[in-house]
Amino acid sequence: MNTILFDYNRDTFLPLTFTRPIAELRIGINTIREKWEYYFDKISIKTEDYLSKKYPLILESSNLWINSNILPNQFIINQIKDLKVGNILMHHDIPVAFLGQNYEYESLTKIQIKGKITILKDISDIFTVNGSEIINDFERIIKGKISKELDILSNKIGDYPLFIEEGANITSATLNCTNGPIYIGKNAEVMESSNIRGPFAMAEGAVVKMGSKIYSNTTIGPFCKVGGELNNVVFIGFSNKAHDGYLGNSVIGEWCNLGAGSNNSNLKNNYSEVKLWNYPSGRFLNTNLQFCGLIMGDHSKCAISTMFNTGTVVGVSTNIFGSGFSRNFIPSYSWGGPSGFSTYETSKAFKVVEIVMRRRNRVFNEIEKDILSSVYDLTRKYRKL
Repeated sequence: MNTILFDYNRDTFLPLTFTRPIAELRIGINTIREKWEYYFDKISIKTEDYLSKKYPLILESSNLWINSNILPNQFIINQIKDLKVGNILMHHDIPVAFLGQNYEYESLTKIQIKGKITILKDISDIFTVNGSEIINDFERIIKGKISKELDILSNKIGDYPLFIEEGANITSATLNCTNGPIYIGKNAEVMESSNIRGPFAMAEGAVVKMGSKIYSNTTIGPFCKVGGELNNVVFIGFSNKAHDGYLGNSVIGEWCNLGAGSNNSNLKNNYSEVKLWNYPSGRFLNTNLQFCGLIMGDHSKCAISTMFNTGTVVGVSTNIFGSGFSRNFIPSYSWGGPSGFSTYETSKAFKVVEIVMRRRNRVFNEIEKDILSSVYDLTRKYRKL
């Protein structure tokens, strides 16, 4: 069956979805698309036109359409396998899956799902359910595989499993599996004196620097480098926080860099619930969370000793520097800090993107350039606020 993952309430996940469809968000160990690929061989994505060259849609005469906000489990897979033409699976008012040639479901007969289902509804869900998704992905990924042995200088604590892929290197680290499993990806490295608590996952080529302190429910995406203190953070991929400093209850996009000694607040001084910038409403909305840190879009950077206040949203391709706290919403293509911002023009921003991607043997091609140019135009109105 040709399977298509479609964006649903995509704007709720901005700025992360300025540069990717929802299906390419990482939560747990895998991206959402990778989770569904475990169950269906042929998957493409329906998303915004300006993203479609990088994420093309494959349309056939018969297609299975699945909401990208849905995280798969065996219950929902069984429901989908029983789906019939003319029906649509619903979870209250949220479409889950349907069969059809085109993306049209308004006239279909609604079948309400009654059972355990995980749906991403807000951008903060990425870190709040990350721990449970690490456990779910862990069980799928290690099935039928044998872990590499832990080096004799490292110490595993707890009864949950530890899995180490081939090529990974762990040196004199403490891995606490008391509260959840730990997954170490292919060719990843955990340097000496690091302390890690599960559930935790690091993807291919990721690096945990010396003496790092990493708490539960954290995911380090492919080819990221992290250090300092992390707690319940998701790095999507190719980003660095390689030095000391605290980051908690946060999501960091791709190709970001946090300067040495940068810190974020994830708890307000009065312990009240955190408000977060919401793109669809154009204002700050209550997250109903006491702990909420930093959301950072792709290609954004901050200088050494940068401070982020509780519930800060940083757009795509920003450059932040200066002493003190910047405002809690920093639009895409902003250049500056607490003293004020100016527009970070694409002529300068793209030079940095090209250099940064080349360092990881990636090419800043015309497709990537067109996407970032579109984001610049789409976010112009926010820079005027």
